[in-house]
Formats: sequence, C-alpha cells, structure tokens
Amino acid sequence: MPSPAVDDYLKTIYHHTEWQVEQITPSQLAAQLSLAPSSVTEMVQKLTAQGLVSHRPYGPIALTPEGARRAAAIIRRHRLIETWLVREFDYAWDEVHDEAEILEHALSDRLLAGIDERLGHPHFDPHGDAIPDADGRVHREEFVLLADAPVGHRGRVLRVSDRDPVLLRAVQDAGLDIGTELEVDAAGCVRVAGAARTVPAGAEEAVWLTV
Repeated sequence: MPSPAVDDYLKTIYHHTEWQVEQITPSQLAAQLSLAPSSVTEMVQKLTAQGLVSHRPYGPIALTPEGARRAAAIIRRHRLIETWLVREFDYAWDEVHDEAEILEHALSDRLLAGIDERLGHPHFDPHGDAIPDADGRVHREEFVLLADAPVGHRGRVLRVSDRDPVLLRAVQDAGLDIGTELEVDAAGCVRVAGAARTVPAGAEEAVWLTV
C-alpha cells in the first residue's frame, strides 16, 4: 500500500546513486532523513521483508527491481510537479521542492498524466534531474561533477542539486543556470562567454556538467 514514509526512504536511496556509484549506508540514510539510526534500521528491515531493498548487516542498502520501480514512480511525480509549478505558476527553482513533497502524495494518476501531457512530456525537471518515464526509464547525458572537472574542461551545466535553496539562489545569481555553457578556469572560478565568474561557495559539489 502507498506510504509516504516508505516513499521517502525509497526516494532517498534512489537519489543517492543517481549522480555517483557508491551505494548508501544506513548511517548516510539516517543523516539524510534526519532520523535516529535505530529507526532507520527498523524500517530497512521492513523494506527488506517487503522485497523493496536488499541489505546485509553492516553493508550498504540497494533497491531491488521492485523498489527501484516504486522509487522511480514517486520521483516521476515529484519532478513533474516541480516542472509544472515553475512553468505554469512562475515558482522559482528554489521554491518548488517543499510544495512537490506535499503534492506528490495528493495528485491522482489521471491529473499527473494530464500535467505530463500539458508540459509536453519533459525529460528533465528545473534542476536538471531526469524525470523517469511511465516505465521508470530515464534519459541522462554523461556527466562530471564541477569539483572533479579539470581546468580547461568545457561543458554545459547539466544539473544543480536542489538540496539547499540558498545555494540554488546563489548559483542562479552567479549566472550558472541549467544549460549555461562554461569553461573551468581554476578552483572556484569558471568562464562564461569569456568572462570570469566566481563559483559560489559549495557549488562545486552541487553542480554537474556535461562531459
């Protein structure tokens, strides 16, 4: 049965491996959900029993195929809602996450399908995160974290983490919107259309570029 608590766990596990390969540990999961480790341990045991995750004691947590399907479905809802709020209601990209957290559990499948059609079946949300299709598939370009991009690397801003609204505003103020073409100049500095720009503090670990 649908459960917001279960969905939050599955979404967090899914998110963790979207932009890097290391699987999430119970302690990381607890930190990201702001929950006590004992509570996370209990829920992970329940999710394992339901066939939604696989986990061995002291090991990382991974989604099973069924868990991945369910996680993709709720993430699809969340990201379509974020895109809808930005395009149709002029929300800023740092304002949509909390609204989508509420609406993703309230919208019917019929309304969600209507939103998807009205938006033209988008592949990406306002932050550059891939929107899974109805079958859970995603379309994503090869990427590199800005912090790992060498000096001289040229790429397009592909994704900005939506975890910190303050950082999102700072990235936008710096002109590093999704789709911006840039060249890595030096640590903490990039060039956009030949002009040097300072990267906001923390953004190198929150901005992904095309390869």
